[in-house]
Formats: sequence, C-alpha cells, structure tokens
Amino acid sequence: MPAGGFGAPSNGGTVFEAKITPIVIISCIMAATGGLMFGYDVGVSGGVTSMDHFLVKFFPVVYKKKHEPKIDSNYCKYDNQGLQLFTSSLYLAGLTATFFASYTTRKLGRRLTMLIAGFFFICGVVLNAAAQDLAMLIVGRILLGCGVGFANQAVPVFLSEIAPTRIRGGLNILFQLNVTIGILFANLVNYGTNKIKGGWGWRLSLGLAGIPAVLLTAGALFVVDTPNSLIERGRVEEGKAVLRKIRGTDNIEPEFLEILEASRIAKEVKHPFKNLMKRKNRPPLIIAIVMQIFQQFTGINAIMFYAPVLFDTLGFGNDASLYSAVITGAVNVLSTLVSVYSVDKVGRRVLLLEAGVQMFISQSVIAVVLGFKVKDHTNDLHKGFAILVVVLVCTFVSSFAWSWGPLGWLIPSETFPLETRSAGQSITVCVNLLFTFLIAQAFLSMLCHFKFGIFIFFSGWVLIMSTFVKFLLPETKNVPIEEMTDQVWKKHWFWKRFMHDDDNNYHGVAATTDGKNYGYDPASQL
Repeated sequence: MPAGGFGAPSNGGTVFEAKITPIVIISCIMAATGGLMFGYDVGVSGGVTSMDHFLVKFFPVVYKKKHEPKIDSNYCKYDNQGLQLFTSSLYLAGLTATFFASYTTRKLGRRLTMLIAGFFFICGVVLNAAAQDLAMLIVGRILLGCGVGFANQAVPVFLSEIAPTRIRGGLNILFQLNVTIGILFANLVNYGTNKIKGGWGWRLSLGLAGIPAVLLTAGALFVVDTPNSLIERGRVEEGKAVLRKIRGTDNIEPEFLEILEASRIAKEVKHPFKNLMKRKNRPPLIIAIVMQIFQQFTGINAIMFYAPVLFDTLGFGNDASLYSAVITGAVNVLSTLVSVYSVDKVGRRVLLLEAGVQMFISQSVIAVVLGFKVKDHTNDLHKGFAILVVVLVCTFVSSFAWSWGPLGWLIPSETFPLETRSAGQSITVCVNLLFTFLIAQAFLSMLCHFKFGIFIFFSGWVLIMSTFVKFLLPETKNVPIEEMTDQVWKKHWFWKRFMHDDDNNYHGVAATTDGKNYGYDPASQL
C-alpha cells in the first residue's frame, strides 16, 4: 500500500518500566485516525470516478465513452489523463511534501507537524466537497496529498517514540490495519452515496473524509510532543517531565538517559544521507528501495484505487462494481489481521513467498478468464465468471494484505542502523510515493493498451519479486535491531561482501558513528 509504517519492535535489549497511560491510548486513537484518513483517500477516489454525476460534471468525455461502448474498447472507457491525475495528484503532492515534513518534524516537533497535516487535510476536504470545476478538484487533492506527506512523516515517528516498547510492534500493524479499514469505509460510503437522488452523492463521499481529518487535528491539539523531540530541540527538563507523565512511573531514569544518548549520537551524524551511501549501508538501502518498487508492482494499488472502475469495465454494472469493491475492501481488512498474528511466528520470508504463489496464480487465471470472455466491444462475462473474477481478486488482495502490504514497510524499518535510520525511512517513503503516483497515473492507460494482459504484466512482476525474496531477502524475524548487522547482513551469502567499509575496515581500522577510529582485530569477525 501507499506510504505508512512504524519503527520495528526490538526483540532484545533493555525493557523499560512503563504503564499504558491515557495519553498512550489517545496516541493509539491518533494512529487509527491517521490510517483511516490515508485509507479513505485511497479508497474514495475509485468510487467517485465510477459515479455518473461526477463524470458528467468533471469528465464528460469519460461519461460519453462509458455509456457508448461502441466508441471505444471496453478496456478504454476510463482512459483519460485528467481522470488519472485526479487520483495520482495526491501522491505526487505527498512526495513533495515529505521533504518539507522531514524538516518540520525535526525542527518544530512531531505534534506541530501533525497539526499542519490536519490543516492540509481539512482544507483539501472542503475544496473537494465544494468543487465546481476540475481545477478546484485537483487543488483539493493536492492539499490532501500535502496532508498525507506531513502525516506519514510525523505520525509514525510520534507513535514509535511515545509507545511503550511492548506495544510498539502492535502499533506498526495497527496503522496498516486502519488504512485498510479506511479503504473499506470509503467503499461502503461510495456504495451508499451512489444511490442518492439529485447527483450530489459524490460530494458527500469526498466530504466525509473530514471526519478522520478533524479527529487527527483534534488529537494533535490535546497531546504533548514526544520526549525525544523535546530533548532533541534542547528542552531537556520538559522532555523528562513528559516522559514521566506518559510512562506513569517515576522510574524513568534509564529510558531518559538512553534518549539523551540517542540524541547526542543523532546530532553527531552531520550528513546521514551521505552515510547512507557508504558500502556497508547498501544492503538495507537496496532492500528498502526494491521492496517499495515491488510493493507497487504487485498491482495492488491499481486494484484498490480503481476497483469500482475495474469491475464496471468488466461488465458488472455500476451498483455491482461498487458492491464488489466493498467485498475486496472487507477481505483486505480481515487478511491484514493474519499478518498481525503470524509475522513473528512464521517469519517474513514465508509470508512473502506463500503470497507470491497465491498472487501469481490468481492474476494468471484472471487474465485467462478475461482473455476469453471480455472482448473489446462485447461482454460475455456471465454471472458465474463474474463471481469467479471477484473471488480471484479477493484471493489476490488477501495474499497482499498479509505480506507485501505490512511487510513492505516493516522490513525496511527494522534493517537500517541507528545513524542512518531517519534518512533511510525518508528514502523509503519517497520511493513508495513516487511509484504509487506512477501506477495511479498510468493504470487506466495500461488497462486500455494491455487489456486483460495487464494482469499478466503484474503477475510477471510477482514472479520476479518472489525470486528476489527467495535468494536475496534475509529473514529478520526475532533479530534485535541493534544486532541486525552481525546476525543478518554479515551471515547472508550475498550481502556479507558489503559489510566492510571501503576506506577503513579493509585497512584494519573500524569506523564508528562518532567519527573516531579504533583498533580493529580482523580475527574478531571470524
């Protein structure tokens, strides 16, 4: 899915004393509303773009092609760059906003950055719901995208810093779970508003995004900034007082000292992006970038963005297409729960490889069914085949929801070393939003030109990414973050060759994060 994720939980190291206090509960609610906001924006666009009244007002050319199928191929009814820009503009704006949000998160704090995100969300919702022309509609989507960029930068950091260690991992999947709930909620709303007489149902669909936007803004108003952020900005005593408040105990000295040390180390790393380019940091960087690209090329966002449009293209009819989108949304939510309970039991690689087989088979069979039953100007997709297509799409969605959805974010978040973790996460988010934009902007044109072959295209990518997982993705289950280099990268058959710094380690000297060199004994690495 599009950008969103948290720092991975550590399975080793110090466990600090902490209670689940009211402020932590409020933080969980904020995670839910942030995820709901993002998920709702993902899901609502595909529904409203299949509504006739919306198309008549903003995309009359698409409306004409939709209702006069002999004009163009069934697969090309929605092929319109403006229509695709309505969806994809959010992600391009989010990509740009992420760079500014990185600065505000560090310099102004997590809480103020979330307030900025809420402001963008509310302004975007108002413009979208009240849109009178395409320009107003696109500007609204751009503002929503800015909200996504700021929220996805600040909310994950806020939650990972404020949550007790023992529930941090749960918050990771909780955010992704609420993204899927937001998509389902959008599909349900679209199904209901499409039946409203008078042609204003699409306005209600877009306007209801204001609910999670207001909740996120209100939540940011009532919580304090994280101790990490306050200490990082020189407000040490205030940070200590906040830490005592959120942990519900006076025994906070060990955690406080660790935050102080982490802040000191972070300040000493003057050029984290430059450090990220070092040879020893290439394995986690490559893994992070490749996983974001592969996550988008599973085809999941094409389906979730355009599920109603896709099903309508296949001849389901408008109501049936929205109903089918609701079904896939529900499957997405339920299947994400599988990841919550299994990711630390069976491991990351098992889930990814099993899902690869499931996605490849389902997409290949869909391509065969559509190739024989859905022609350019005729539609012979009878009820039985229509049900089969929905089942296969649900099979595909379910496998993604317990694999590439949450794990595409979890694995990069747990593999970067401390000194490059922030920079690595920024690269991860940017690559994800970039390829989300590209897929959103290109999918309807690809559907027009590839026809049923679009599913063959994505299944081919699934085969490539599964091969990558089999041979090049190490297992990170139950490996403490601080031991990732020694237990994972140095023992992997391929990546271990990158685990010596070009300039120092090969010459018998170990480089440390504080820039000093200490004696290095090669035998200690054997």
